[in-house]
Amino acid sequence: MDIFSMRTKERETYSVQIKYSLLWECALGIAAITNHSLVETLDLSKQNRERIKESMTKEMTEHLEYVQTHNTWKTLLQLLHQEDFENIADFTSFVKKLSSEELRTIAIPYLGKEQKELINQLIQGSNDALKKLQHITKENTFLPSYLKFISKVDTETLKSHLIEVMSGWYKAVIEPDEEELESILIRDMVAKEKMIEKLGPEEFVEWATDGTRYYPEPSVFQVILIPQYIYRPWNVEADLEGVKVFYYAVANESISSDNKYVPKKMLVQRYKALGDENRLKILKIIKEKSLSLQELTDELEMGKTTVHHHLKILKSARLVASISHKYEINEKALTAVPKELQLYLEDN
Repeated sequence: MDIFSMRTKERETYSVQIKYSLLWECALGIAAITNHSLVETLDLSKQNRERIKESMTKEMTEHLEYVQTHNTWKTLLQLLHQEDFENIADFTSFVKKLSSEELRTIAIPYLGKEQKELINQLIQGSNDALKKLQHITKENTFLPSYLKFISKVDTETLKSHLIEVMSGWYKAVIEPDEEELESILIRDMVAKEKMIEKLGPEEFVEWATDGTRYYPEPSVFQVILIPQYIYRPWNVEADLEGVKVFYYAVANESISSDNKYVPKKMLVQRYKALGDENRLKILKIIKEKSLSLQELTDELEMGKTTVHHHLKILKSARLVASISHKYEINEKALTAVPKELQLYLEDN
């Protein structure tokens, strides 16, 4: 909701940083392939999923089952935020040197300043703290069981598992396509960096993630964007202290090296959405006032099915959003359209 302010000081927002690493791709691949409720929705073809499965040794298959049971993919991502590791060897060396307390501290995700003391107690082995944190996180699908696991697991066993599952996945999945995967991630990061100066932080995050709106929060000062290929078409979010992380799906045009004349998919989608008289009318109407489907139908004197079809196209282009059954215009996405076109035309 927009807030009217009498202050002259501009509303504070966050800074944005873009980072990439094949180690992120490695950890996210492990997370994606062990998420059985989501794996069928990935852009990764069934053939490629089968190829990955066939490349796994018996030991790696057991490690992936361990990941699925205990959600240790989260531990991997938490660890990767500690340093900018150059390679698997650096990651392995870092994990081996961690004490039991350090590993547990890193593995437990940020749950807010108010939970810090409870987390400290949990790290020291408090069952009472565990129960309280499990109650606080009960709406989350995996955190209650994950917190229990991290607080009870033998950390040497966990360290061995983390090193072996990362090393095994990197060797089996990343290494065969290492050069191509790195090229995709770099192309996407470069494309995003060209646009970052043209948009404000909030507009840029929404553009880069193809529609994720992230408004400033009092305790968040930075957003980190990390391009990923394996989890497409999904964006994955995470919270660190003072930081919001988006592991975002790379754009279609970043997948091909011959992409000079390939426009961004969302750019084409938005211009197609705008290239219709009735959809332009809808945008003008809901710019003045948010309306429901029925109210728009009455205003336009058109069939409800037709109006719904136009709204669906506008929503898919992220030009319109539906809030509490009312449709409203997405001003930031609309403002970005000419800038996206300029970027495409000027890109060499």
